[in-house]
Amino acid sequence: MDSDATRTARDSLELAFQMSNILDMGLDRHTLSVLIALCDLGLNPEALAVVVKELRKEPSQSSNIPADAPARS
Repeated sequence: MDSDATRTARDSLELAFQMSNILDMGLDRHTLSVLIALCDLGLNPEALAVVVKELRKEPSQSSNIPADAPARS
């Protein structure tokens, strides 16, 4: 990617991140960049929003694992 395209992508991500913060969406830059990339690949943004909402409802899998449990590979 050339420097202008890189700069434009970075600026666009920063703007989207600022809007996300204003809307109190709770997305970090990495997650937001992944969601934008998926939209660029043609995934439905509304479907992605549903997935994000559902994932937030689920309790963290790691919180149910005892500290002394062996790591999975």
